[in-house]
Amino acid sequence: MKLSVAAVLSLAASEASAHYIFQQVGAGTSVNPVWQYIRKHTNYNSPVTDLTSNDLRCNVGASSDGVETLSVAAGSQVTFKTDTPVYHQGPTSVYLSKAPGSLSSYDGSGGWFKIKDWGATFPGGGWTLSDTYTFTIPSCIPSGDYLLRIQQIGIHNPWPAGIPQFYLSCAHISVTGGGSASPATVSIPGAFKDTDPGYTVN
Repeated sequence: MKLSVAAVLSLAASEASAHYIFQQVGAGTSVNPVWQYIRKHTNYNSPVTDLTSNDLRCNVGASSDGVETLSVAAGSQVTFKTDTPVYHQGPTSVYLSKAPGSLSSYDGSGGWFKIKDWGATFPGGGWTLSDTYTFTIPSCIPSGDYLLRIQQIGIHNPWPAGIPQFYLSCAHISVTGGGSASPATVSIPGAFKDTDPGYTVN
């Protein structure tokens, strides 16, 4: 069966429209205007697919210029919102990385630790596909300035023919009233491998 050029373009447009951007964040269950407190990137709604790239930290071209810092009390909730609901099946995770100095000059090259996962639910193997993700900042982590990173991994293209797709953004937050925990960290890039179990489906 042959497809017309118009049909191919229509399919491509449908695929592009299924992508999404984490572009709003807020304390509690409300969110602020688009890109306030979030590093605006230049990747539009495209995923990051190179697991060795520094773009895996906060997305392609993510800039700290002019980004304000959201004050968040340890133990309280934070919400991220996408421009359109997450569509591709796969897990969503939230990471933190403490800035050694100012957030504006921090490139995310330090350690990252995970604070939340939305995985598959069984029976059925369904995923949390939404436009809003609310989670709690651990009460035990030290006070200070952090990059708050959310990622959703589209695993709809099975390896090795396809590769996982990372949709992600980073916000600037300042945690107050924290504790003294010292969580184990990972490096990004480096934390994810294309052969890791669970990153693809069949």
